[in-house]
Amino acid sequence: MSISGKSSFKKSKIQGVGIGLRSCHYQSIIQHKPRIPWFEVISDNYMIEGGPELNYLESIRNDYPIVMHGVGMSVGSVDDLNMDYLGKLRSLKERFEPAWISDHLCWVSADKRYFHDLLPLPYTQESIDHVAKRVQRVQNVLGERILLENVSNYMTYKANEMTEWEFLSNVAEAADCNILLDINNVYVSSYNHKFDPFLYLNEIPVNRVKQFHLAGYQDKGLYLFDSHSEKVKPPVWDLYEFAVTKFGSIPTLIEWDDDIPSLSDLLTEANKASKIIWK
Repeated sequence: MSISGKSSFKKSKIQGVGIGLRSCHYQSIIQHKPRIPWFEVISDNYMIEGGPELNYLESIRNDYPIVMHGVGMSVGSVDDLNMDYLGKLRSLKERFEPAWISDHLCWVSADKRYFHDLLPLPYTQESIDHVAKRVQRVQNVLGERILLENVSNYMTYKANEMTEWEFLSNVAEAADCNILLDINNVYVSSYNHKFDPFLYLNEIPVNRVKQFHLAGYQDKGLYLFDSHSEKVKPPVWDLYEFAVTKFGSIPTLIEWDDDIPSLSDLLTEANKASKIIWK
């Protein structure tokens, strides 16, 4: 089945707490149809011309709304935008009608070589202008606003002119895009760089935030590592409660990419978030 197949779906409103769609859970989801309000799909995994992955996604999309989250847009790179990638992304959008599309405020490529890391940008006005122009082009191709996610950070540029939260907010305003606010990444970066994560959240514009991510980290002693292989830690739950108080009942995702647990364990984590978001 071609990636450019005609859509029979309609966009659905996303609310509550969703989980990431992972191949190890396809069969269980299709057979048992668990009570999950929505799934987040890694866009890059479905940029193919056919095969079982697309068929599974189509079957699950029949029963659930989705959002699409990517890792390969590389909006911060100085490489030309990858128009082949954006064309495939638009085809996926037209076929599966996600509620929205997101990617990361970072760079993942140089000289057309792609890395396995989400690399942070220097927090400068030059970076803001560069990224904003690229995001506007992306949004013109896709025909809608995208969401940009803050990445976990393990380094500091000497060229930085502002804080991370100022940079994220200014990019969103300049590009007229929205924000996927990763609460775990805020906490990880705050620990690694010794800033107040609550101040970070206080400075983000409420009207731009459309989704939250929650995930687990690993304590490496001198720093925290955003592993996506653990349960959400207590400090992140505390920060999430504060975020819900400030931003409201924003759709939230439990993000778990390595050492993926059973679907029931993921739902347990989602239920914890639901109790916070709806209390």
